[in-house]
Amino acid sequence: MTAIASFLAVLIVFALGASLLVFQAITGVPPMSSNSSEVADVISLLQEAGLPDQAIVYELGCGWGSLVIALARAFPDARIRGIEMSPLPYWIARFRTRKMPNVFLQWGDFYAFDLRDAQAVTAYLMIKPMPRLADFLDRTLKSGTPVVSLTFWFRQRQVAATRDGPGLRGAAALYYWPARSSENDGA
Repeated sequence: MTAIASFLAVLIVFALGASLLVFQAITGVPPMSSNSSEVADVISLLQEAGLPDQAIVYELGCGWGSLVIALARAFPDARIRGIEMSPLPYWIARFRTRKMPNVFLQWGDFYAFDLRDAQAVTAYLMIKPMPRLADFLDRTLKSGTPVVSLTFWFRQRQVAATRDGPGLRGAAALYYWPARSSENDGA
């Protein structure tokens, strides 16, 4: 019986690890957590944006839930909605946020969700999905919606404010969508 249990445990670990690789290949984004200084930068920019009471804030690609948890704590009256496609990070984030009444997580491709009710959006993705995400946000968000991108910025979009976090991964940028640049400045 111990051999069967050990085999099943190894099989489960292998399947979970393989699922991370598969979903990284599909999305082009590894499930990386935001560190504490990055989280502080995102929260600072959202505070600067002046979110309304009970704001609806989406975290696109919420991964393991680090930023969702921090947002829920920083904005206790807000409704934080995380969306994650990769099953393992999604279920871990679900477990981590199970006692947080202002957090609602959904499993799936965020491009398939209706974000028209968003009063703010955050994302920590990679450079590959950013042009497609910009097009998606153009079609979905109300004009003037604050969008905070961590590390990977939107090209040819006007940045309203930045926080230059320490470390190698980069800074956070605040946009007021659609954030179209009047020039091709590459921002």
